[in-house]
Amino acid sequence: MSVLIFIDTAEGHVKKASLEAMTYGAKVAEQLGTTAEGIVLGAVQDDLAALGKYGVKKIHHVNHESLNHQDAQLFTKVIAEAATASGATVIVFSNNLSGKAIAPRLSVRLKAGLVSGAVALPDASGGFVVKKNVFSGKAFANISVNTGIKIIALNPNAYQTIAGEGTAEVVPFAATVDAPKVKMVSVSKASGEVPLTEAEIVVSAGRGMKGPENWGIVEELAKTLHAATACSRPVADAHWRPHNEHVGQTGFAIAPNLYIAIGISGAIQHLAGVNRSKVIVVINKDPEAPFFKAADYGIVGDAFDVVPKMTAAIKKLKGVA
Repeated sequence: MSVLIFIDTAEGHVKKASLEAMTYGAKVAEQLGTTAEGIVLGAVQDDLAALGKYGVKKIHHVNHESLNHQDAQLFTKVIAEAATASGATVIVFSNNLSGKAIAPRLSVRLKAGLVSGAVALPDASGGFVVKKNVFSGKAFANISVNTGIKIIALNPNAYQTIAGEGTAEVVPFAATVDAPKVKMVSVSKASGEVPLTEAEIVVSAGRGMKGPENWGIVEELAKTLHAATACSRPVADAHWRPHNEHVGQTGFAIAPNLYIAIGISGAIQHLAGVNRSKVIVVINKDPEAPFFKAADYGIVGDAFDVVPKMTAAIKKLKGVA
């Protein structure tokens, strides 16, 4: 019996969302009176043993060339083998792109109940009940899972990462790795100082910027805050900004600690992708903009006047020229 956590990596480095998943999985293991173990697929550059500080006692590493690029079907089969070998009764993923691709497949393969979008530790006092977001984050549901094996996909930034002490035992896992059905032909990597889905601060803008030529003040604010940049759907559709920056119901759903929305009215489709942000700041010259109802802080004013002043004030506070 154990809790198995999928440790997601990108370019050989462990993703921030996986640190949250490990902290969460270790706490679930503590609740159940068992141990937390991790599984890493493919080559990795980070010190896996050091991940023990997030509560995992053992890490199964399948270092196979075919696993260096994600193939959801192949990953599912290997994780299922590891789960069976370790006697895992709970398997934890981050509810990011990788988790959304793998966890449902694993659920079918293992006949395991799946709760995606979990936001809190399960209640194991009288069963196994997991709280999750529903209706695009407008409400919560408590899901009772009765299967022998249970899979939880934790929403990114829903659980605080806690680093303690300790090291993990890293052991090679001899899984059966089939030839991948998906061939990686090329990789087009999105540019930016901080990956959008991993960012703790996001500066986003909409049609209120009037055109792509005015995006410099948005990028300058983001650079000053070491933040990722994002945009609303009309901006991406108009090709002012790349589609990989589009956040909302039909784009990326994000949950940063701070989300700054500049010149975005706040349509329900946009809110669905950002309403899990811990703090929302809205800058809009229209005092009736719907986004103000969801904002923690609001500034009614022209973005072309407010944003440069905000950037200058932050630079002064940081002592940056």
